[in-house]
Amino acid sequence: MKRLAQGLYYAPKKSVFGALPPDDHELVTAFLRDKDFLVFSPSSYNALGVGTTQLYNKTIVYNHKRHGVFSFGNRQFDFRVKPRFPKKLTSEFLLVDVINNLDELAEDKNQVLQMVERKLPLFDQGKLKRAVSAFASVATKKRFMGWFHA
Repeated sequence: MKRLAQGLYYAPKKSVFGALPPDDHELVTAFLRDKDFLVFSPSSYNALGVGTTQLYNKTIVYNHKRHGVFSFGNRQFDFRVKPRFPKKLTSEFLLVDVINNLDELAEDKNQVLQMVERKLPLFDQGKLKRAVSAFASVATKKRFMGWFHA
């Protein structure tokens, strides 16, 4: 048994390269004592092709219980209480979330906004509008509504 944090332990699995770290999903489930959360890295935004290129060394956890940055072993998890989030990551949710969190990214904001506007026609418009309605902040909703009606 290895200790990750106060009251949080795990039994490391072995591989040919040594002990494996715990699975993120199992770790967060044990910490929150709940399965209603979404785990992802801001590096996931890079797959959208909207000009984000940075690699981030943190993991974001959207949940309904805990807020703050917690370290487990040598990993940092940024827990954020959100009223709504999807059960699984979708490209539409990530597009909305990248605009929601634009101020936190180490990217050229104007370039990202221009690229998002150019990429909008490539997304399923119905799914994107539902994602905007469900997950966007007020400012993000206004920005998307301006793009949809342009």
